[in-house]
Amino acid sequence: MNKKIAVITGAGSGLGASLAKKYAEDQYHVCLLGRTEEKLERTAHNLPNEDYSIFKVDVSSKQEVSNVFKQIKENLGVVDILVNNAGVGMFDLAENLSEDAVHQMIDINLKGTIFCTQEVLSDMKERNGGSILNIVSTAGLEGKMTESVYCASKFGMRGFHESLQAELKDTDIHVFGAYMGGMKTEFWDGIFDAAQTAGLMDPEDIADIIYHNAKVRKNLNVEQVVIKNH
Repeated sequence: MNKKIAVITGAGSGLGASLAKKYAEDQYHVCLLGRTEEKLERTAHNLPNEDYSIFKVDVSSKQEVSNVFKQIKENLGVVDILVNNAGVGMFDLAENLSEDAVHQMIDINLKGTIFCTQEVLSDMKERNGGSILNIVSTAGLEGKMTESVYCASKFGMRGFHESLQAELKDTDIHVFGAYMGGMKTEFWDGIFDAAQTAGLMDPEDIADIIYHNAKVRKNLNVEQVVIKNH
């Protein structure tokens, strides 16, 4: 296959699903990665064409991530765009967060980003091209009440992202960071009620901004965008 390939983690809902649609419309073969197959199928059902693949994966598992990226390379080809979007958040005062909540946020948000990125770097370096989009969130820019560990995971992601930019500065590999506030997605189910989510941003709008800013253009480079709620 000589198709351009975009891999999107956390593609089962929200921003991941919206970005999948954008890249599908741009004639990419879209690889939808996530933990829940039913959600990935739902995303696929809303794509403008049938040029996609679904991969069930837990990004916090180095082994699972390696297996999936190996399948993608063998069956489809090298990855042109990686969108590190998978993320999870549990919010409470620092002393109330369970051990499991701490592990999940660090493992999925931070380690998941690292593991997926590691899988594409050597091929991207070999052909001196490709894009890595890190969906960080404004929680990677400032500490927030009841978000201590979520912010810690996102500050870590930002540190990885900025170090990656430094490592790849002399290449044509594009490393792009998106720092956005709360979006109206399933992420907030069980956390916010309808009144609280009413003022949140639309993931379609965010996807539009990220997609257009992350595009590789001649003689310019958008390194990051910060998108905040009114």
